Amino acid sequence: MTTKVEKTVVVDAPLSTVYNQWTQFEEFPHFMGGVQTITQLGDDHLEWVAEVAGVRRQWVAKILEQVPDQKVAWAAVEGATNAGAVTFAAVGPTQTEVHLTMEFEPEGFLETVADKLDIVKTQAEDDLENFKRFIESEGYETGAWRESINPSGTVRTPGVEDAASSYGDSGKVEGAAGREATFGAPAIEGEGEPLGSRRGGGFA
Repeated sequence: MTTKVEKTVVVDAPLSTVYNQWTQFEEFPHFMGGVQTITQLGDDHLEWVAEVAGVRRQWVAKILEQVPDQKVAWAAVEGATNAGAVTFAAVGPTQTEVHLTMEFEPEGFLETVADKLDIVKTQAEDDLENFKRFIESEGYETGAWRESINPSGTVRTPGVEDAASSYGDSGKVEGAAGREATFGAPAIEGEGEPLGSRRGGGFA
């Protein structure tokens, strides 16, 4: 059964600062509970390794739309099934509203039980609060990536149906195996190449 999470926080920092920090994906483990690593495979592909309800999961997410100071939308293309979007809106000159919408598909007994207990949902909500505390305590972004991906505005908030290619692919990993060993699929073109400013100063 699909679970949907929606959470909004108001961050005491300017819009551009908040958005810029969100683009530093490899820093997500600093404030996201359970997220072990995020590896930037390209401007629009991210590899996640996280512990979900006591099970280590791995997935590759594709960014479907990214518009500076407005929106980042994604869907899994391999591994654990999830999709969603984060939107940003100025609330005056020194505050920013951040809204997270996410859908995920629990897989296996432990994740199903955790879902029924709202453990995963609570973690996602806590992560957004942790991001708020992180950027407010820093007072500035640690990096920025101001490019756009599919900026036409035609992409709605993705749901698990947009992550159809990951269905049935739990992304369970027992160790630090590479993507080819884990998924039995070739690496994405450009993996391991320098990504310049996308890595920023270095959050999911």
